[in-house]
Amino acid sequence: MAATAPAGPAAAPPIRIPAGHRLLLVPLLATVLLLALPLGEGGGPGTVAPADIASGVLVLACLVQVLRERARPLTRAAAAAFALPVAGFAVATVTAADPAAALPGLVRYLQVFVLVPCAVALLLRDARAFRAVTGSLVVLALAQGALGTYQYATGTGASYMGSDIRAVGTFGPTDVMGMATVVSYGLLAALALGLRTPPGSPRWLRPAAFAAAGALLVPLGLSFSRGSWIATGVAALAMILLTGVRQAARALAVLAALAVVLAGGLGIGSEMISQRIGSITRVTAAPDRSVTDRYTMWAAAAAMWREQPATGVGLKGFPAHRDGHASIGLSAGSDTAGAGRSFAKQPLLSPHNMYLLILAEQGLIGLTAFLASWTAVLAGAVRRLLRPGAAAGPADCGLAAVGLMLWQTVDFLYADIGGPSTVLTGVIVGLTARWALMPAPLAPLAPLAPLAPRAPEAAARG
Repeated sequence: MAATAPAGPAAAPPIRIPAGHRLLLVPLLATVLLLALPLGEGGGPGTVAPADIASGVLVLACLVQVLRERARPLTRAAAAAFALPVAGFAVATVTAADPAAALPGLVRYLQVFVLVPCAVALLLRDARAFRAVTGSLVVLALAQGALGTYQYATGTGASYMGSDIRAVGTFGPTDVMGMATVVSYGLLAALALGLRTPPGSPRWLRPAAFAAAGALLVPLGLSFSRGSWIATGVAALAMILLTGVRQAARALAVLAALAVVLAGGLGIGSEMISQRIGSITRVTAAPDRSVTDRYTMWAAAAAMWREQPATGVGLKGFPAHRDGHASIGLSAGSDTAGAGRSFAKQPLLSPHNMYLLILAEQGLIGLTAFLASWTAVLAGAVRRLLRPGAAAGPADCGLAAVGLMLWQTVDFLYADIGGPSTVLTGVIVGLTARWALMPAPLAPLAPLAPLAPRAPEAAARG
């Protein structure tokens, strides 16, 4: 009978924990949905957006909850995966020529790649909470996508090839990747729900999910974001192939038909989209100015790394070292206008490749730590998704986690952190880490492991 004594206290947490954790969903969902708000004339890179403030509230609330529960917050695998990049960030900050100037970069990196992901991974206890987050991504994407499509149709978007037609949503011309990013997230989240609709769901859910994913193809195309197109194509194809041969064949046929109807039959930006695709590799004959600038900054980042191969030039060091390593082919900046903003030159302060940015600013130490961390998260997500049935967990959640993380991994070849939508990178990493590295994947009401499971018994004896 003595062996059953701890059963009473251990059975209580599943009843009490869910209410508090459902309340913690509020700042998490706010972190996503507040990105639907326009930032006004002052918005742009370096701006502290409402979503960033909500993410700070989320981290603090999660910390208070963990301390109150006296719980082991992370598994060893999750703790190791998040500790690795912290070490790289710290080394790059300490070894920077001006450590004080590198501190804002350290704070931003910790927010996006450590604190927000940990908070998300700790908060999500069941599939319902996970789906609430992916559902909010779909809602955000539909809202931003609808505005972006309207901007293209009415000529009120950001300037592109002399016309104000580029779909940017509320992010404006200074953050042209913002809308493309959130639309891609929503498209993949909807696709996962359509491909692996949960058992017992309403009949309308699957066709609605596929309809949402198809509708989001329009604003994604009108964003003219080459990196987002490539990343979405790779992630969507991987998700479809992971569902099995038969379903993959049907899904690919549907997507091909949608592409023909949207780009060919309706003619939605088809000519400009074709030109944009062709410019990806054209850097010799009549090159695209943005492509030339991108490759020039990539070369500058590589030159910085060769100068400081182990630790890099320090966080936030790329802008200060750019001119000393870039060729004369680099332009003074990008022309931005439209979407309610006047013409302005936006300086080129990053290489638009996250891996090269880390290599330049953090050296081999930082890049190795970052890649090891993300490889562990992505590989763990795929491995768990491929497990049979109940051993893996809800398949729609796993498919969304793999697709979103794969999108971010590929997109970082053409983009880096910056702008209000950056906080969603932390949410995506947290969703994937929750699926990949935490125990009892999304089991209903799964409690954290207590630090001292025998404490109540010992107190009773005293």
